[in-house]
Amino acid sequence: MGKQKKFVEAITAMDVDFAQWYTDIVKKAELVDYSSVKGCMIIRPYGYAIWENIQKYLDEKFKETGHENVYMPMFIPESLLQKEKDHVEGFAPEVAWVTHGGNEELAERLCVRPTSETLFCDHYAKIIQSYNDLPKKYNQWCSVVRWEKTTRPFLRTTEFLWQEGHTAHATAEESQQETIDMLNVYANFCENALAIPVVKGQKTEKEKFAGAKATYTIESLMHDGKALQSGTSHNFGDNFSKAFNIQYNDKNSQLQYVHQTSWGMTTRLIGAIIMVHGDDSGLKLPPRIAPTQVMIVPIAQHKEGVIEKAQELKTRISKVARVGIDISDKMPGWKFNEYEMKGIPVRLEVGPKDIENNQVVLVRRDTREKLVVSMDELEIAIPKLLEDIQNSMYEHALKHREENTYSAATLDEFKEIADTKSGFIKAMWCGDKACEEKLKEVAGVTSRCIPFEQEEISDKCICCGGEAKQMVYWGKAY
Repeated sequence: MGKQKKFVEAITAMDVDFAQWYTDIVKKAELVDYSSVKGCMIIRPYGYAIWENIQKYLDEKFKETGHENVYMPMFIPESLLQKEKDHVEGFAPEVAWVTHGGNEELAERLCVRPTSETLFCDHYAKIIQSYNDLPKKYNQWCSVVRWEKTTRPFLRTTEFLWQEGHTAHATAEESQQETIDMLNVYANFCENALAIPVVKGQKTEKEKFAGAKATYTIESLMHDGKALQSGTSHNFGDNFSKAFNIQYNDKNSQLQYVHQTSWGMTTRLIGAIIMVHGDDSGLKLPPRIAPTQVMIVPIAQHKEGVIEKAQELKTRISKVARVGIDISDKMPGWKFNEYEMKGIPVRLEVGPKDIENNQVVLVRRDTREKLVVSMDELEIAIPKLLEDIQNSMYEHALKHREENTYSAATLDEFKEIADTKSGFIKAMWCGDKACEEKLKEVAGVTSRCIPFEQEEISDKCICCGGEAKQMVYWGKAY
């Protein structure tokens, strides 16, 4: 028990220091390690396996919706970046520049891509001539670089992995439809695969993507009551196509500008999984995204037949779930703690008495409930249990969000909630940027989104008392 207790104590309790709790988990669950490059992380095999499952799920959805994968260069000439004024101004503080090739100074600086709009636009201007060339629906899996001042693994790093979709359409209606369709792909993914409930809505003008006509977002709530922007989808209209001269001949042989979108999700989703579902024992992974769904731990494995039976069960279970087995010489208690830390949804224990009784013990990571199940029923019982864990984790996260979402009708009420509670605050807004900035100043919150599902909390702006136009979700965010 001494070793077991020490292992658990290695994690800082989330209620004591949430930031340290998070750092402890990403390190001790072997998701990442720090690199010799400041602000950059090494994604270890277990962390990368989670990302691979995220990639696999999303990539299938992208292809089902008619998108093709491409790859663009990682360098962008400065002149190309400068073509869309709002875009370059929005990214200027975060850009990393290449000034030399070998010992030679470059004639033109190269930007290490912070995002790839300009590269896609340059390419589309060359390959789109006719309405028959549309739509162009491309996606790219790559890394991007943004020179961040403050970094934290997965949530905000100098280099991170992501996917970025870039599409071109003949009409404004088609690009708007694409923007919302992809936001819904993201929302369904978060809720169905990651068991994370999200709020869908539009960003304010102040918070929208640099160069976009409109930005849409899915916002999720972490355990500490802070919001996390979990995916964004942008409608560019013809802003970029005019800057890059991306035109096509329509059916009447008239030149028209294309309408574009872009949308992206990143490795910060792994941070979201940790902060929505984790506890003081470590990770809790939703079964649909967990690299290993069931871990078999033999009990008294030195006794005859135990390891053989465990391996036989592994072969059987592998037909219905992603399964691992630990036959190392570590103590069972140590193994239990390790796989709790790694968030594996189900632990299967089997020892001599279990073999004698033709049964196993299944332990849920989410509730720690123990179930005794006949060996004959495992192929049916395990998928059913994994599905129940997936649904239960979503409901638990939804309950947490609902219990930490507040409404405010007056500025005093708004400030009191912001000062004394953590979570989302729903309040009315007049649409004026000055009011948005004042709320940040007096309450320390930012607008998270103008939700599609509107409520009328009052008819007055929470800040100025003028006529309200929309209900907005406000909160402190990562």
